[in-house]
Amino acid sequence: MDIIQIAGLGLTATMLIVVIKGKSPQIAFLLTVLVGVFIFIFLLDKIQLVISLLERLSVQAGVEMIFLQTILKIIGIAYIAEFAAQVAKDTGEGSIASKIELAGKILILVLALPIVQRVVETVLNLLPN
Repeated sequence: MDIIQIAGLGLTATMLIVVIKGKSPQIAFLLTVLVGVFIFIFLLDKIQLVISLLERLSVQAGVEMIFLQTILKIIGIAYIAEFAAQVAKDTGEGSIASKIELAGKILILVLALPIVQRVVETVLNLLPN
């Protein structure tokens, strides 16, 4: 039932922001950011459960932890970049939002390079000489 609480908070905040926005756009913006951060904090326990499960599965499958850590970092970068870009878009700063998204994509690419390299090396080792 967590989604009902999150949706209720989101809808309540949305209505409040619509009312406040005309009189005080700064407070409306701060409320938007505050609700977004609150929802993220509310989900931290769920995120920790997912990470723990993935770590257990990784150990059972014999996958090196560095791969799992890299994938989790990539997912984290994607979520943080998306959140920051949405906040920038909410303030009407589409240009800054696109730069945040670009930075997130480049950072993800940089983190993914060692994994891509390992996959290519593995494929090359499987091919006959």
